[in-house]
Amino acid sequence: MSALRTQGSLAESLHPPRFSSRSVYIPVCVKFPATIKTLHRNHIPKQSLALTCNSTHLVKSPHSLSMSDPNSSCMDGAYAEIVVVRHGETEWNADGRIQGHLDVELNEAGRQQAASVAERLSKEPRISVVYSSDLKRALVTAETIAARCGGLEVITDPDLRERNLGDLQGLVFREAAKLSPKAYKAFLSHRTVQDIPGGGESLDQLYHRCTSALQRIGRKHKGERVVVVSHGGVIRSLYKRACPEGKSVGKVLNTSVNIFQLSDEEWTIKSWGDVSHLDQTGYLKSGFGGDKTSG
Repeated sequence: MSALRTQGSLAESLHPPRFSSRSVYIPVCVKFPATIKTLHRNHIPKQSLALTCNSTHLVKSPHSLSMSDPNSSCMDGAYAEIVVVRHGETEWNADGRIQGHLDVELNEAGRQQAASVAERLSKEPRISVVYSSDLKRALVTAETIAARCGGLEVITDPDLRERNLGDLQGLVFREAAKLSPKAYKAFLSHRTVQDIPGGGESLDQLYHRCTSALQRIGRKHKGERVVVVSHGGVIRSLYKRACPEGKSVGKVLNTSVNIFQLSDEEWTIKSWGDVSHLDQTGYLKSGFGGDKTSG
């Protein structure tokens, strides 16, 4: 399977939400109607758009600080700002092979993506600590970010791992229906309590595991900006927690930047799916491992 990797104009290749160096589109979760609408940031100068599952509101400066002031604080003590990043590309992503809990390393493109997102984050408001899944593809991405952002500590948490996909792990997705039909059927089930044969997790188990982990991190780091490096299935679950009535999140691309603000009571999405740092590096157009039909 040949992988199609995209460079240059991101707007030509992404499903909504879309990002380019010139414009940013953000999915907004609203209570009524229960849909996601798209707003253009160029229409709201000097402000940043905050998203909640119940309402849409604008957050004025100083919450939208310039990247030119990396040591400035954009926080107050009521919430933690958590920058959630998907790991860099692996050879299995490029081949369309299901990873799950299997420990697959970054390929060369993935290492370049990790360096690009690390460079980007080093120019943004100060990060206090980096958390990561303990799987290598996430951990190496996290270590690259931590080193570039001042030699920060990396704390591993197994609860940030990808969904355990049981008997599907290690299979090329297009062959999974033939090689493991029961597991494939379970994976495609719309029942969130359906686990996957071979020790795999249900969507509900994944959701409770990873949202609990992020909530713990948020409570521990109020008033701080932290990075969490994780996986496509995890990040999709975090989106569902913040926007339970929202439409499908689409593809979660390798090293995409997704910013959450967590208080004790509310999860807000400040920005979503930003891969503008990959203009030169490129990324897999398929988004394999970050969409709802892969892992």
